[in-house]
Amino acid sequence: MLYLQIMSIEININCDLGEKSKHHSNKYDPDLLEIVNSANVACGYHAGDKETMNQVIKISKENGVSIGAHPSFNDPDNFGRERMNLSESEIKKLIIDQYDILQKIAGIYGEFVSHVKPHGALNNMACEDIELATVLAKTIKDINKDLIYLVPTGSKMHEAAKKLNMKFACEIFADRNYEDDGNLVSRKKSYALITDPEQAKKHVLKMVQTQSLNCHSGKQIPCEIDSVCIHGDNVKSLATAKSIRSNLIENGMDLKTLNKMKKFI
Repeated sequence: MLYLQIMSIEININCDLGEKSKHHSNKYDPDLLEIVNSANVACGYHAGDKETMNQVIKISKENGVSIGAHPSFNDPDNFGRERMNLSESEIKKLIIDQYDILQKIAGIYGEFVSHVKPHGALNNMACEDIELATVLAKTIKDINKDLIYLVPTGSKMHEAAKKLNMKFACEIFADRNYEDDGNLVSRKKSYALITDPEQAKKHVLKMVQTQSLNCHSGKQIPCEIDSVCIHGDNVKSLATAKSIRSNLIENGMDLKTLNKMKKFI
């Protein structure tokens, strides 16, 4: 008799956390840390402070969630969403300083920062600019060659990580629609966001199963997918996040922290 072994797909769920500021609430962080596998922790430059970093790391350790730095431009007034033109040395310092801040706190709990995901305008700019993406990638690799660079799939950040032969994971966004060129639909458009939990969970499952982006037009673009980025800064989005996790598990997906995925072991 022939037995077929069905290989489950490994997938990670990540979320930006510790982003307490005048722009954003961290009220649901404890709830989200029961859903996600990896936390991208604000390091105080766009949001958050030592108190929020301590809180996220403490709960992450309790829940077996891996910890990542979420560095940004030093722009708390605009939540790190305003573009800035900095020199290469300034960019490097920006990343290293924020990593060091978070790692120092993680060390108190016997934990370590295992991945880096840039935030806001810094991330958006690096998605489009191979030179900036390469500076970020080199800086992260120089800090620690075992650090995982969490990048939007198909972006210049993805390209830079591949060229440097570093550890990287490709993410998709659970609550966003994609254009036919693989870019996210602008938030200025009415169909940019997916707010219905049923639609979101189907959207994510299809992308993970087919390893392709679902474009709003119906087009599919083949890509690498290791991680799903969720949000949960209000009751409705928290419900969507729970629905996505449950649906992935029900469909045989193997949820892992980034640093425990087979590709990194």
